[in-house]
Amino acid sequence: MKIELKKATIEDAILIYEMQIKAFAKLLGKYQDYEISPGAEKLERIIEKLNQSFTNYYLIKFEEQNVGAVRIITMENENKCRISPIFILDEYQNKGIAQKVFELIENKYKNINNWILDTILEEIGNCYLYEKLGYIKTGKIEEINENMHIVYYEKKYK
Repeated sequence: MKIELKKATIEDAILIYEMQIKAFAKLLGKYQDYEISPGAEKLERIIEKLNQSFTNYYLIKFEEQNVGAVRIITMENENKCRISPIFILDEYQNKGIAQKVFELIENKYKNINNWILDTILEEIGNCYLYEKLGYIKTGKIEEINENMHIVYYEKKYK
């Protein structure tokens, strides 16, 4: 099983946009959150993010196919990175790809001691994955609507 990360460029914006819309379509339909859902994000916003000096996008490749992407936000002077978003197309989920991606990211950013991310509390599978990978709930939970809450996670290295 060959899983790789390829640093994305501005030329990859449309590909990232199309995969992101597809990957988050079910969650967008389920929670009807058009404000913060990556499934409702516009192409222009992804281009803005790709141009940010503190952001790196990586295409997730599985057996040479683009199957998702991950964005790493470096928080200056904090030795901290935020993962937002990470997504894998439905047909490639439950193959261990996400776990490998986290391993690859953490190896790529060896100098980072603190990782943060957030997810939908009601998406038990996502919460399980992050906790399995060593992420701990910070205690912060934000209500988006009566059916959806964002839960915050952190992973620290000594």
